[in-house]
Amino acid sequence: MRTLFDALRALIYASGFVWLWGWLAFRIRIYDNSLGVDLPLWTGAFGIPVMALGTLVALLCVGAFVVRGHGTPAPFDAPREFVAIGPYKYVRNPMYIGGWTVLFGLGLYLRSISILILSFAMLLLAHLFIIFYEEPALGRRFGATYKDYCASVNRWLPAPARAQREK
Repeated sequence: MRTLFDALRALIYASGFVWLWGWLAFRIRIYDNSLGVDLPLWTGAFGIPVMALGTLVALLCVGAFVVRGHGTPAPFDAPREFVAIGPYKYVRNPMYIGGWTVLFGLGLYLRSISILILSFAMLLLAHLFIIFYEEPALGRRFGATYKDYCASVNRWLPAPARAQREK
């Protein structure tokens, strides 16, 4: 029953996160014309699989937090157990990567330079949040386990397969 409650909360928080960034994305589109940049037509079709990939990554992360972490991805309702499975085996921040990929894909799909710029601003904000809040908080919460994890898994880009096996 607890896992079901965790899943429900995670779904609510994830929906709120998607709503917030979607709302911002559609609000910022008013600046597309004033920027004077037209994206090529092919970007629209390319945006759909990019959004689908980002959605899949984000959902796998939410699932890992619910099933293994017994919590949600929200910092104020964080998992109670350390999570290093699924996408977290390859990079430390796959949820942010998934969210960024969805937003970037939306920018491509709508051919919106404003949304693409917003996606990079979101990535910068996430990076700053991770460095100044999330990593120190996780280090305090999970101690040596988290420090070992940080030493063996990159923050943003997966290590080459050979390097992963050697660690």
